[in-house]
Amino acid sequence: MRRREQWAAGQAILNWSWFGTALFTLTAAAATICPDTFEWLNAGVSLVLFAAGTVAMGWALLIAVERSRHHVIGIAGLYFAAGSASPEVRRILLSSLAVEIVVALTTASMRSYTPAAFGLLVPVWALGLTGLWCARHGEFEVRKTDPQSG
Repeated sequence: MRRREQWAAGQAILNWSWFGTALFTLTAAAATICPDTFEWLNAGVSLVLFAAGTVAMGWALLIAVERSRHHVIGIAGLYFAAGSASPEVRRILLSSLAVEIVVALTTASMRSYTPAAFGLLVPVWALGLTGLWCARHGEFEVRKTDPQSG
């Protein structure tokens, strides 16, 4: 699949990854500045993104299991886009993950022992969507059949 086709095929997943990252960043910043008003909103957003990311990871795994009959799929290729996505797509997906990690660590360290700690669960969102993108649109090596096994 050519790069432009690969990009367009999974555009919705790329958009959702960054939408969740932006929503988390916004609510985490608001909760850090005005904790009395926004800390539970941020905790709710964090838990929803964690749950949705968990579902995406499971969905990606199911797709990958089906594809693994014909392709060699490794964990790094599935959840970190190592060799399975174009550099542009990989950069977009992994930069979403990096932003979530930085925001989560920063806000949780600034507001220790508060609901800001739920933000540490949010990177599962980006990992799940990276896995989903790679499972659906990633390019993996074709599995070689063993001549003795039939």
